[in-house]
Amino acid sequence: MTDIPDGVPGQGGSPPLAGYTERLWAPVWLWVVASVVAGTLGLAFWVPVGPVAGLVAWMVPEAMIVWVLVTAAATVKVGADGLQAGRAVLPWAAMGDVGALDGAAAGALRGRDADPRAYLLLRPWVQPAVRVDVDDPGDPAPYWYVSTRWPAALAAAIEAARGGRGAIADGDHPDGAV
Repeated sequence: MTDIPDGVPGQGGSPPLAGYTERLWAPVWLWVVASVVAGTLGLAFWVPVGPVAGLVAWMVPEAMIVWVLVTAAATVKVGADGLQAGRAVLPWAAMGDVGALDGAAAGALRGRDADPRAYLLLRPWVQPAVRVDVDDPGDPAPYWYVSTRWPAALAAAIEAARGGRGAIADGDHPDGAV
């Protein structure tokens, strides 16, 4: 299943808003590089030991690579229960301000400006993100940082699903971090 919406520059169409679902798949180049590395290992065994050992030495690492890349592809979803980021769900009642992060703001919040208590759904192949403040005194996380290829679309979907309260723009966050 591919979740490339129509309107993304270079990929056709426009990002989804209602019922937003995104799967953070690794890019194609990473799959290719990993497969070439596994193939090289298979070839290294094929030449001195034989074809059976070569095929096994290729298939086992290839299967492990596929398993890692498939399980690393987290789902980001705006649903009836709230925002799902990976296996975690932030309920609507616990959500505060929402802000789309691009470029430097996302990089700063991944690094020097990050709060160690925050919930982070990071994927190294997805740079932009959304910050969702947590308004639940019982939750130790002050905010959620969620990687997404379409931060404006995710922030708009969250706002549309909860009635449009609490949207903030890049750089307008009260902490100055966004």
